[in-house]
Amino acid sequence: MKNKLRSSFNTRQYMLSSDFEVFYYSDRNFPTLSPHTHDYYEFYLFIEGDITMEIFTGKGESTLHRMSPGDLMIVPPGTGHHAIMNDPTQNYRRFVFWISKKCCESLTAESVDYMYLIQKAEAFHKYIYHLSPSEYHQVEHRFLRLLEEISAERYGSSTARHLCLCDLIITINRVIYEEEHSGSKNDELSLFQNVLSYVENNLEESLSLDDIAGQFFVSKYYISHMFKDTLGISLHQYIIKKRLAECQSAITNGESISKTYERFGFRDYSSFFKAFKKEYGMSPKEYQTLYSHDHA
Repeated sequence: MKNKLRSSFNTRQYMLSSDFEVFYYSDRNFPTLSPHTHDYYEFYLFIEGDITMEIFTGKGESTLHRMSPGDLMIVPPGTGHHAIMNDPTQNYRRFVFWISKKCCESLTAESVDYMYLIQKAEAFHKYIYHLSPSEYHQVEHRFLRLLEEISAERYGSSTARHLCLCDLIITINRVIYEEEHSGSKNDELSLFQNVLSYVENNLEESLSLDDIAGQFFVSKYYISHMFKDTLGISLHQYIIKKRLAECQSAITNGESISKTYERFGFRDYSSFFKAFKKEYGMSPKEYQTLYSHDHA
């Protein structure tokens, strides 16, 4: 995760913008906030932490949901909710997206396809969904694209931000709609998920493109395009991200940095150092010192 896209948390529960706001938060020792409501829609993608989400359904009643990485929450205006910190010492990461009623009305005028999940939340009180790894990475990629566009002042920024906004919302709606309306996975999605599973279970092996293509008896070019089209990143980049995540977990649990990067396939410390710092915004040693469970 690019550190430059991280937002500093504030307790503001109102929008400064008239259309939308988007945040990437990464916090430690985060307090449990009081239940609150908004006059806008909130989309929330949970990445990491140990929390329970409480959502108030009316008449003083509420539901509790222990959040898992990849959980997506949609909260309509006026719906009370808050995150309960089960273990505040754990790193708490999430994407948060706010969109005003006025902006939703404008998008609805373009297409009702944008409103599928919002309508379900308001009509049926369906607030939380779980994304598969491939669905999660599709949505995460759109969040990052929107954040990057907002952080940069470039030619056509206003138009590009609108396109990224539309892409994020339609992707969120599409992955849930297709999950709910497909009787069975098509062959390509099944292959994609099998490749994801294979990568997850073999992060300490070589995992070359040729090896993976041979494992599934398909062209390496087919797998390359499948990953790029689905996640927006190459298979190699995905493997690096997963290996870095394993290294991050290992070093915060007190394992040796040198043994860890060697175990997860980094050729040398220099390449590991550069990749880790790009992903987490600090060196492996700095991260271990800051987040080691021994120092929590």
